Amino acid sequence: MKILMVNKFLYPAGGAETYMFGLGNFLKASGHQVEYFGMDSEDRCVSNTIDCYTENIDFRNAGLSDKLKSSLKTIYSKEAESKIGKVIENFKPDIVHLNNINFQLTPSIIYEIKKHNIPIVQTVHDTQIACPNHRMYNEQTEKICTDCFGGNYMNCIKNKCVHGSALKSAIAAYESYYYHKRDTYNLVDCYVCPSRFISDVIINAGVKKDKIKILHNYCKSYDELKPKDKSRKYALYFGRLSVEKGIKTLIEVCRELPDIEFIFAGTGPLADLCNDVSNIDAVGFKTGDELTELIRNAMFSICPSECNENCPMSIIESIALGTPVICSDLGGAPELITENTGEIFKAYNKNDLKKKILKLYSNTELLDKMSEECINSSTNTVKKYSEAMIGIYQSLIENKG
Repeated sequence: MKILMVNKFLYPAGGAETYMFGLGNFLKASGHQVEYFGMDSEDRCVSNTIDCYTENIDFRNAGLSDKLKSSLKTIYSKEAESKIGKVIENFKPDIVHLNNINFQLTPSIIYEIKKHNIPIVQTVHDTQIACPNHRMYNEQTEKICTDCFGGNYMNCIKNKCVHGSALKSAIAAYESYYYHKRDTYNLVDCYVCPSRFISDVIINAGVKKDKIKILHNYCKSYDELKPKDKSRKYALYFGRLSVEKGIKTLIEVCRELPDIEFIFAGTGPLADLCNDVSNIDAVGFKTGDELTELIRNAMFSICPSECNENCPMSIIESIALGTPVICSDLGGAPELITENTGEIFKAYNKNDLKKKILKLYSNTELLDKMSEECINSSTNTVKKYSEAMIGIYQSLIENKG
């Protein structure tokens, strides 16, 4: 099978790219042909045979004149439309798998793909289809925002949702109006949603229910887990240190639990707040084996998000490594937790979070049972995930018009 993977960034920029590269690598190892399309950059680490990519657009850091010049391109990119057509003509894929495309590649490429009668799968990594800011979060109020639900995209401009900029917010709002008016998103044949939460969000935004498959994200397979090192008892947070992740609330709880050691692994705008709390060990950004060891040896990890996460990899990785999780009740995160693999607390509720931390910290027997259940329940490996995805591909190819 020939699969064309599409994403605006073709380097490890974040979770969407990690997901795409992992899936693509497994598909290639299984004998399938995989090529990639997106923006060119010095960091690009994947390719297609004719080396055809779009110009790199950095809309966040552009000056005013560049923003104005690129504004129309971020809504409808004729360059992306033309170049993906060339890649398709050369590679002749059986399926096109979209990931994050808005603003840089734009949904304009959907029309070009359809000209070639090729089925389209898209993995839904965020809430872009329903929210022009793709986050359902207002940075000014530091609260979850659904003001644009129902097609009220003028609220994006009113609230300056995109980077606090009226211009960027206007472009994002217009893009949402444009593609929803044309019903572009229903040209995609199948949406792979990593959570029921994100599925409900895009259905409410107009995507047809019969186009959706729910498939939780995969995790690296840890075949030989070493026993936990219990010589150091600590609770772990790993991820971005920013307000929407619930860091302020978690830090307040840490202050009130001075006898418990907390390790914070990550960077972000609130990193300095950690330095004022004696029982927080802020170790900075960690990755690879170093992060794996931190997760594996933690008593439990904490995912205190105050925004609607889709399918947090921090939870999936923790469970796979035998580490129970305490998470907030927002978004798709609670879908990953059972009563035997962690605890769910009321978001923004400092006292409830504190209660759940004390429950696990003070009960070694319960933690041991949860740890064992985490390992037994973690079955969604890249192999299993890829096999399910191949089934989706084959079904669409067999049933294409």
